[in-house]
Amino acid sequence: MAPAAVPLTLGSTLRQWWPLAAGWLLMTAELTVFTALVARMPAPEVQLAAWGIVFALSTLVQSPSTALLPTLTAMARDRVTFRTLTRYAWVVIGVLTAVHALIVVTPLYGVIVSGVMGVPADAAAQARPALLMMLPWTFGTGMRRFLQGVMIRFGHAPIVILGAAMRLGVGTAIMVLGAIGDWLPGAQLAAVAIIAAVLTEVAYTRYRFTAVMREKLPPARDQNRSLTFRRFFAFFAPLVLTTVLTMTVQTLVTVVLGRMPLPLESLAVWPVLLSLLVILQSPGMAFTEVVISLLERPGAVPLLRTVMWAAVAVLTVALVAVAATPLARGWFLHVSALSPELTELAVMGLWLGLAVPGLRLLTSWYQGAIIYGEQTRGILESVLVFLVTAALVLGAGVAWGGMIGVYVGMIGMTAALATQAAWLARRAGPVLRATVNVVPVGA
Repeated sequence: MAPAAVPLTLGSTLRQWWPLAAGWLLMTAELTVFTALVARMPAPEVQLAAWGIVFALSTLVQSPSTALLPTLTAMARDRVTFRTLTRYAWVVIGVLTAVHALIVVTPLYGVIVSGVMGVPADAAAQARPALLMMLPWTFGTGMRRFLQGVMIRFGHAPIVILGAAMRLGVGTAIMVLGAIGDWLPGAQLAAVAIIAAVLTEVAYTRYRFTAVMREKLPPARDQNRSLTFRRFFAFFAPLVLTTVLTMTVQTLVTVVLGRMPLPLESLAVWPVLLSLLVILQSPGMAFTEVVISLLERPGAVPLLRTVMWAAVAVLTVALVAVAATPLARGWFLHVSALSPELTELAVMGLWLGLAVPGLRLLTSWYQGAIIYGEQTRGILESVLVFLVTAALVLGAGVAWGGMIGVYVGMIGMTAALATQAAWLARRAGPVLRATVNVVPVGA
């Protein structure tokens, strides 16, 4: 990791950012590849709907482990803190895996999927065995994030992209071979492929961590600021609640899709549409860790702010270019293998989500600053604002019943991101002002 007294430059910012952005891009491309292959298998509408349900529930259950990445990036400063954080991480992963098992093997599954979510019976039946196959998902994603957080902290971000590339290759190979050989129904095959892929990435990440980081972690650097459970909990708990509430909104969208006009069509289109938007959000998703790891450098605030706004403009223009040209229909019709009718739904949904990638980058900028300042309560507050906004929009859509679910879902997501960004800007202001006014030692 570069010394904190060295002024931040555009070059060092991009060197830290591009591997993380590329890693996110490869991970998000995985969802696109999987949904495109499922769409080409038998009973595509039912299997796409089932896969969307499986991925939404699995991601919701494991969502607290998502907070391990920014936590390790911010707090793993030496071997002592790393060992302490390791114990906490295993507890988190174990509890979440037990919750996943409880949902899939007990009557809770019917209560949640058929009752609360209102998923059609054929899609719900296809989703349950696939959800059981996803049981190792929390371990795979949680452990990967845990180890990567330490490596990002100490300037080894390029390792992330190599692991993501390996994961995408393994998952795609299994999907292609399974589709050709007709091994399993689409949703189940996607579950097997993604679990094999993420476990491969964990093995690679662990190997590289052992080879690269073991000797670079200092024995004990922060003697006067030990990582007590109280400090860890105050930092980690708001991030956990943040990720849980964020994933809850995504699940809430699925509930809305199942209770509005054209429910099966909306459930089939939503994961395909979301996967394209997530690809364009990948630079924004990576920007949080960039801000956390670089904000202590002199000159970081104005430089990172300029880079952020430039990237917002580029991402928004890129999405407009896709939506306004034959690229969108070509993507949904030929790459994602949607029918012409479903393609039209997806294109209109894309227009409604034009602001999503830029808003995601904006929220990442403010979240990174807040996490750097260890004021994570502000992030939790912003997600509550996000949840309330989304619930109001989605609830109004259900009550009206005059708009197709996928459109209501996209409008709700855009409105919720906008209000979240506004709240984060308010909470990040003091941290950014305090950081920009810090004078480096020796200046």
